Amino acid sequence: MNVYGVVGWKNAGKTGLMERLVTEITGRGISVSTVKHAHHSFDVDHPGKDSHRHRIAGATEVLLASRNRFALMHELRDEAEPALSALLQKLAPVDLVLIEGYKRDSHPKIEAHRAVTGNPLIAPGDATVRAVASDTPLDLDRPVFDLNDTAAIADFILSEVGL
Repeated sequence: MNVYGVVGWKNAGKTGLMERLVTEITGRGISVSTVKHAHHSFDVDHPGKDSHRHRIAGATEVLLASRNRFALMHELRDEAEPALSALLQKLAPVDLVLIEGYKRDSHPKIEAHRAVTGNPLIAPGDATVRAVASDTPLDLDRPVFDLNDTAAIADFILSEVGL
């Protein structure tokens, strides 16, 4: 399975770029799944709902299904956070998996960068960052794209993974 990441500091434009890339790439007839890393606790169901009640009661996994979608929730309890490679094995096969976050993993990435955040670039110290998508011109040893030029960024990623 082809994987490519989007990384950057908080408010750098990662999620917007991911959303635009999924739209652009699937619009070209290429199947895409996504993985998003969260640095905090999160919940996809809510107190009082049956699935939440099952988890709170102690279920390790709860699969919630309807005719439109299904969601599998796995409670880690005292387990370590799974590695990205283990999570990728849980996905159904697609042409491309776009990964938001996981900046310390070894897959190829593009960095989203907004000057207004004042954050330093990740790219200069990380060879896995193959390009930067920025809202300001940058002088780097790798390609720099306009953060809003989704088609060019998609072309680059698809070329990188051989699609």
